[in-house]
Amino acid sequence: MIQQFETIQKASKENVDAALKAFGATSKGVQALAVEATDYAKKSFEAGTATIEKLAGVKTLDKAIEIQSDYVKTAFEGYVAQVTKVGELYAAIAKDAYKPFEGIVAKAVPTPAK
Repeated sequence: MIQQFETIQKASKENVDAALKAFGATSKGVQALAVEATDYAKKSFEAGTATIEKLAGVKTLDKAIEIQSDYVKTAFEGYVAQVTKVGELYAAIAKDAYKPFEGIVAKAVPTPAK
């Protein structure tokens, strides 16, 4: 009876430790996402402001269209790069958050016979 209690206590401690490690990994990942979002917003704002300044000094419609087209192209490329980076960050967060539970899951799930 005491041995079963000790086994349950040990398993509970492992689960709590794994949960705390997963929370720490998730917290770090969310902080990295916040930094990325802030940097992207700042760069986007600066690029938009620079484009408006360029458009203010334009004297021909062709030049205005050229500046606007360049801005749209650059903004789209930046957006695609940012979405890719954020996707990679989310994948890394999920992977890091799951790592502490790998051992627990391996113990709980029987391996298939070959």
